[in-house]
Amino acid sequence: MRALIVEDEFLSRKVLRSFLMTLFEVDIVVNGREAVEAFRLAHKEGSPYDLILMDIMMPEVDGIEALRKIREMEDAGGLKPKVKVIMTTALDDPQTVIKSFYDGEASAYIVKPVAKDKLYTELEKLGLLNK
Repeated sequence: MRALIVEDEFLSRKVLRSFLMTLFEVDIVVNGREAVEAFRLAHKEGSPYDLILMDIMMPEVDGIEALRKIREMEDAGGLKPKVKVIMTTALDDPQTVIKSFYDGEASAYIVKPVAKDKLYTELEKLGLLNK
């Protein structure tokens, strides 16, 4: 299985990678623009991502906008199943949660700092553990 980490903060990238590297082939990008491009390339190569862990607040293109573009590409291309996307953010803000879930069709939402047990619980709920 493949996972994409979309995170602009170095330490967060390193921690998330350490949590996922035994379960997934992990790629890392640093902003939403790169996430959209990585998603597009993965499908073009015939090896799509099973999981995207995406920070909401990033430079250039934020996580909510990147997720919107990814969902548009999935809909336009009839791509099934849709990639599971866990949004991560330091903001514990109900409005951001609602925007992520309802506008962006996020699969899950985790408030930083991301703990391994919390991440694994979400992966299990999404059917991405024990595959």
